[in-house]
Amino acid sequence: MTPAPLPPPSEASDGVSPTDRSAAGSPVRVLIVDDQSMIRAGFAALLDAQEDLAVVETAEDGAGIVDVVRRCRPDVVLMDIRMPGVNGLEATRQLSHMAGTPPRIVMLTTFDADEYVVDALRAGASGFLLKDATPEELIHAVRVVAEGEALLSPKVTRTLIADYVGRSPSPQRLHLLAELTDREREIMTEVARGMANTEIAEALHLAEQTVKTHVSRILTKLGLRDRAQIVVIAYESGLVRAGE
Repeated sequence: MTPAPLPPPSEASDGVSPTDRSAAGSPVRVLIVDDQSMIRAGFAALLDAQEDLAVVETAEDGAGIVDVVRRCRPDVVLMDIRMPGVNGLEATRQLSHMAGTPPRIVMLTTFDADEYVVDALRAGASGFLLKDATPEELIHAVRVVAEGEALLSPKVTRTLIADYVGRSPSPQRLHLLAELTDREREIMTEVARGMANTEIAEALHLAEQTVKTHVSRILTKLGLRDRAQIVVIAYESGLVRAGE
């Protein structure tokens, strides 16, 4: 199977990045999509209580998701992966192909080994959050993804790795690596293995800011949105192989 193309880099749908919003004192705009009304209400109440976050809309499924996003202009979408009607995976695919710049998406799931993990990452999700996450974890997830980072737990990363066992590298992805320096490929490898910037800095004896700079250059050179897409490209290109 030929890997699906990854969606392009994104800023907020009104052309202002979440980072610029934060610097300007504007809250990160959040859309919550979940078929359980108690989940929607609880998450909305928690996030709205934060000065730097604002829930601009809630929806019970992904029906008409592109129109909803165009109307309420969220920076981050909390998207239930399993819903009747239009589920989170299909809604994420629709957003990744919408005109303009789609929001960043955090998939809500009951199981961190969800069978849709790999498909959701390819479709454009920036991370996953368990529905039984603590309030602090939910708030942190929105802030982290709004800043362009990925939210991948070790179990999610292992699920992604397992999907590539026995696969051959994709020629379409392999040529992308030529754009990178040896150091950038080295850092990309560690990102794909689930290491945070602080861990990469320690392992490679670099300053954390140097690692952040290299990650930013990787994203720019490859036209990627966040670390989740770095992980996908690393495995699809064969830079990192399952089982290594």
